[in-house]
Amino acid sequence: MSANSMRAVVQHGFGGPEVLRVEDVPRPEPLPTEVLVRVNAAGINPVDWKTRKGGGMAGVLGEPPFVLGWDVSGVVEAVGFGVTTLAPGDEVYGMPWFPRAAGGYAEYVTAPARQFARKPAKIGHEQAAAVPLAALTAWQALVDTAGVRPGQRVLIHAAAGGVGHFAVQFARHLGAYVIGTASSGRHDWLTALGADELIDYTAVRFEEAVRDVDVVIDLVGDEHHGTSTRSLEVLRPGGLLVAVPSGVSPELLAAAEARGLRASAFLVEPDGPALATIAALIDAGEVSVEVEEVFPLEQAARAHVRGEAGRTRGKLVLRVTD
Repeated sequence: MSANSMRAVVQHGFGGPEVLRVEDVPRPEPLPTEVLVRVNAAGINPVDWKTRKGGGMAGVLGEPPFVLGWDVSGVVEAVGFGVTTLAPGDEVYGMPWFPRAAGGYAEYVTAPARQFARKPAKIGHEQAAAVPLAALTAWQALVDTAGVRPGQRVLIHAAAGGVGHFAVQFARHLGAYVIGTASSGRHDWLTALGADELIDYTAVRFEEAVRDVDVVIDLVGDEHHGTSTRSLEVLRPGGLLVAVPSGVSPELLAAAEARGLRASAFLVEPDGPALATIAALIDAGEVSVEVEEVFPLEQAARAHVRGEAGRTRGKLVLRVTD
């Protein structure tokens, strides 16, 4: 492999995990205001396998070939003209370009410098790569969209997942009373993360177990047992439902308005300043990062199989370079 090429996981068509193949591709070069980052690790998210199959962000990326992945942690290799916030050798992490293609499943990525932040100093690249998309989703939903305040009651669906375990910790940090839905085997862990109350969704319908909620962060969606619509039943008047994976249908919006409730769709955005805040919380020991398994880049397909099977505690990560 020459200095102008790199390894990347490329897909040439939509389909199952078998479409993911490691190939040599041209190495990108940073434009003005951009940095070239040598990727040590790349996080894996549900949007990755949804896009691989033709859903997710496939409409934004267009037809293959393309390289999946938005979560990266690595080291700045070079900077373009005008970059003053980062320098070669800086350890950084980020979620560049989302929802446009970032090409995170590769040895190098380029993106605007301000879409990155310095990596949390107290964790390694593999843990840091698990943070950006999931943590930014949780942070922006709770802070920017919901404006959660101390003393509010927040219900988080899929609390043990990648986004969910961050949402529990951020809601606790914001002073909320934190309620989560998760299988019973995750309850002790989520309690240690800061959950005040947990509901085993496999044993009881959550709308029969909780009420007077100010904010619901729904990480499941109506396509799974009508979770968003059922969540309206637990909100107090004026309460807010933030529907993350599937958005807000006209029917859901009408049902919310009929009850005097609010419903908001949500899509995460690149956010370097928020990543810097999150890094500080991690380094202060207020937020922990859960990585269930790390796969080598060559096993991206196997990692997708594992992710699509569900029931992951925290995140899955690809080791790209040592």
